[in-house]
Amino acid sequence: MTLKAVSAIDNPAIFCLVASQEQVGARLDKYSRLVIVSLLSRFRLFCLLARYILYCISNYLPESRTLPLGLTIRSDTANMAPINVCMVGTGEYTTGFVGGGASGSDKKVGVVGLTLFDLRRRGKVGNLSMVGTSGQKFPAIREHLTKNITEHYNGLDTSFESYPANDQRDSEAYKKAIDALSPGDAITIFTPDPTHYPIALYAIERKIHVMITKPAVKLLSEHQHLIEEAKKNNVFVYIEHHKRFDPAYADARDRAVRGLLGEFNYFYSYMSQPKSQLETFKAWAGKDSDISYYLNSHHIDINESMVPDFRPVKVTASASAGIATDLGCVPETEDTITLLVDWEKKDGSGRRATGVYTASWTAPQKAGVHSNQYFHYMASKGEVRVNQAKRGYELAGDDAGLFHLNPFGEFCWLPCKED
Repeated sequence: MTLKAVSAIDNPAIFCLVASQEQVGARLDKYSRLVIVSLLSRFRLFCLLARYILYCISNYLPESRTLPLGLTIRSDTANMAPINVCMVGTGEYTTGFVGGGASGSDKKVGVVGLTLFDLRRRGKVGNLSMVGTSGQKFPAIREHLTKNITEHYNGLDTSFESYPANDQRDSEAYKKAIDALSPGDAITIFTPDPTHYPIALYAIERKIHVMITKPAVKLLSEHQHLIEEAKKNNVFVYIEHHKRFDPAYADARDRAVRGLLGEFNYFYSYMSQPKSQLETFKAWAGKDSDISYYLNSHHIDINESMVPDFRPVKVTASASAGIATDLGCVPETEDTITLLVDWEKKDGSGRRATGVYTASWTAPQKAGVHSNQYFHYMASKGEVRVNQAKRGYELAGDDAGLFHLNPFGEFCWLPCKED
C-alpha cells in the first residue's frame, strides 16, 4: 500500500474528527462525498467513522483530495488491496462479551467487531485479528459472536485471528499482533485508558494507522509525543469521539461555530450510566481512570469544538463517593464527578464563559435508558438544548420499566416472548 500525506501546515498526520456536514460536504467531490445521515445507533455511528477513516487511508482516492484541516491525501490506488485491521481489546465495545456472556448494556454484540465484520463482508477491509491479555477467553468470545451475530445477521462471518494463544496470558500480546501487520494497515484500541499510549506508540512506530477510543491519553506529554511520532511516520491517529458525528450535536456545533448563536456564555452537560456498569469496569475503575475521563470527555470535546475562539483558563472539580465502594470498587472510586471550567476569549476582549460537566456511573438500574446524556449551550443571541435520551418516543413495560426510544436507529431491549 502506498500512501502519501501532504499538508500546508507541516503535514499533520494526526487530526481530530470534524463532523460538520457543511465542512465535510464542501471538501469532497461527487465521487467521494461523505453523507452524514440521521442514524444514531452506535453501530451505525461507528460504521460511519470507520468508513471515513478508510476513505482517508485506502483506495477511494484516484487523485489528490483535500480533507478537513487542510490535509491533502494522494494515494496510488491501482491494485491496492483492502487494509488489514487488528482490534486491540476484547471487551464490551469490541465484542459485547463481559463476565462470561453478553453485556447487559445496549452493546450486547459490541460495536467495533460488528462494524469490521460487516466492512469485511463488503470488501472494505481485509484480514481481521483481535488481541487481548488472556487467550483463554477466545473460545467463549467466538461462541458468543457466532450465536449473537452470525446466526442473526444472515451468516455474517465473525472469524478472526487471535492473540495470545488460547492457553496463554500475555499483557504485551498486542506487540505480536501488530508485528503481524504491514505498514499501511490499521488497529483499533478499546482498552483501559493507561494502555492507550504504549499500544498506539508501538503501532505508529511501525507505520500502522490507529483509532483510539476516548480519552486518547491521560497526559499532555503523551498526546504531544503521539502527534510527533504520527507526523514522523506519516500515519493517521484518529480519536473516536463519535458524538461529533451525531446529527443533533453536529448541527448545534455548526450553528455555534458560524456565530448564529452569538458569543459563548454558558455550557452545562450531564452524562451517566447505570451502576451495573461498575461490574464491567471494576478491574480499572478508581485505579487507572475515572468516570470523568470516561464520559465527561465527550461533552468537553463537543464544547471545545463549538468555541474555537475560546480557551479554558481554570478548572476545579468536585466528586461524590460511597455507592461505588458499596458495590465492591476500590476506595478511590468516585461515583459522580463535576468539573467547573472558566473559559476566556482568545482576542483579549475580556469575555469569559462558564462550563459545567457532570458524569456518573451510579445512575439507577431502570433509569429509562442505558445512558442519559444531554447538554445546554447558551450564547449571547440564542441557546441550544440537546437531550439524547428523550426523543419523543416512550415505551413502558411492567418488568422493564420506562424506555425513551430512539426512533433514528437504536434498538429497544425490552424482553419479549418467543412466538
